[in-house]
Amino acid sequence: MPRISVKVDGVTYDDDVEPRLLLVHYLRDWLGKVGTPIGCDTTNCGACTVLMDGSSVKSCSVLAVQADGSEVTTIEGLAADGQMHPMQKSFHEEHALQCGYCTPGMILAATDLLRDNPNPSDDEIRDGLEGNLCRCTGYQNIVRAVRRAAAEMTESAAATDPKEARV
Repeated sequence: MPRISVKVDGVTYDDDVEPRLLLVHYLRDWLGKVGTPIGCDTTNCGACTVLMDGSSVKSCSVLAVQADGSEVTTIEGLAADGQMHPMQKSFHEEHALQCGYCTPGMILAATDLLRDNPNPSDDEIRDGLEGNLCRCTGYQNIVRAVRRAAAEMTESAAATDPKEARV
């Protein structure tokens, strides 16, 4: 069995894994990261989205061996120092969830979107979240939450680095 070394939510794990083990099952069954739900197992829903080296991936389509040497962030690892990430906070404040099943994947996909486009339009938000399905909401509150998080993150960056405010 191949040995992998993966940093998940800031902790490095070294394990011998079956070559066909999916990352979603490694995260949930081996590491107890149950905040990453198993949705469709076919990459259609996006519920299992995590960040791998900063980019969003559907963990049901990635083998654990493919994550060897990578840094993975799950919904459990997004918060820092006991404080919710701005995206998590915005989803809560904008009521951007109902059943919550898709929420971890939505939040992580939206976080990746803002990394590449810190000030997206509503259409760009909808396009950026296209691979993540929600069957409960009308998406409007999700778009509002991403917009709110983008504004908060831009404001926070400007407060930290005044050069950012002169864009």
